[in-house]
Amino acid sequence: MKALVIGGTSGQVSKQIAMLDCPDFTVTVRGRPDVDLTISSTLEPVISADRPDVVINCGAYTAVDQAESDAANARATNAGGPAALGKICAAAGIPLIHLSTDYVFDGSKIAPYLESDPVSPSSVYGVTKLGGEEAIAASGARHVIVRVSWVHAPEGKNFVRTMLRVAGSRDRIGVVADQIGRPTYAPHLAIALRDIAARLVLDPSAPTGIFHLTGSGEPSSWRQFAEAIFAASNVRGGPSAVADPIATSAYPTPAKRPANSVLDCTRIKEAYGLLLPNWKQGVEECVEAIRAGGWQVG
Repeated sequence: MKALVIGGTSGQVSKQIAMLDCPDFTVTVRGRPDVDLTISSTLEPVISADRPDVVINCGAYTAVDQAESDAANARATNAGGPAALGKICAAAGIPLIHLSTDYVFDGSKIAPYLESDPVSPSSVYGVTKLGGEEAIAASGARHVIVRVSWVHAPEGKNFVRTMLRVAGSRDRIGVVADQIGRPTYAPHLAIALRDIAARLVLDPSAPTGIFHLTGSGEPSSWRQFAEAIFAASNVRGGPSAVADPIATSAYPTPAKRPANSVLDCTRIKEAYGLLLPNWKQGVEECVEAIRAGGWQVG
């Protein structure tokens, strides 16, 4: 099986998928300048040349706050690019897997979000990611849209690395305690995406549509996430700090974040038999990988 991953070799998830490359699952990762989601004319030639069995789109405009003042670029990447990919994959008969986000919801629901719950994004990022979902659904391509949350990895820009970096110079860090979700470790997610890809390629009747997929376990606040990071780092001799709880209102940002980012992952477990490891295991594995790399988080 040949997989074409859109997103660049430095992307948190695309890099982890690339690491799964083997004779049974060959992976080609394409990013800028070869492939640019904002320039649709760069997509079809690459897909035609690579002739993949499945396309996995990990590319996105993920600078959530910056998107508020850069809506055109966010829209071109998160909505326009997926729209073009969907049409190309539909014409070529290639299944498409696309990563989306919990930000398509406004976070006002008390219980975990189901795939069938009404969407109501509160940020430009969320609006543009929803646009990508809708465009793919309308494209005619066989598709699986995977909504994820709080993704982190040993490399790249993410919450785990940020907390460890800040803890290198501060003993106490104020961390938001009134937003909840489930962290998702990119290597765990990559394995699941590989399994979804194999099913789509080998089984014409494989379930399609929108699915939620995050780390398992009890929901966490950002503060609890930080505490787990510092605990894992401390026992390994790395940087740690006290995570002081603060309210969202005490840490204003240009983009509004969902207060509740907890996604119900029952549907993908029933359809694909997938259940990611507990998010705390992901934190332990992530911090251990960072330790093995010499605590390079700057």
